[in-house]
Amino acid sequence: MSEWRPLTPEQLARAEERLRHPRPGSKIEAAQRFGIDLTLLMEKLRLSPAERVRRMHDVIQVAESVRGAARRNRP
Repeated sequence: MSEWRPLTPEQLARAEERLRHPRPGSKIEAAQRFGIDLTLLMEKLRLSPAERVRRMHDVIQVAESVRGAARRNRP
């Protein structure tokens, strides 16, 4: 199993540059034209893999609690 590590400052800078200024015809540019908010992706890339997992887990817990409440309140 491979070990997940945070991006180095150089990798992060390169990724942010590509997201801020996508090459014409790239998939990143297509995503931007489609309306994807690339700043959210940049925000997530600044987190460590463990922080991303923790946040994802928190979101899943909230979604599960909402789903459970909806089931309990069904007529």
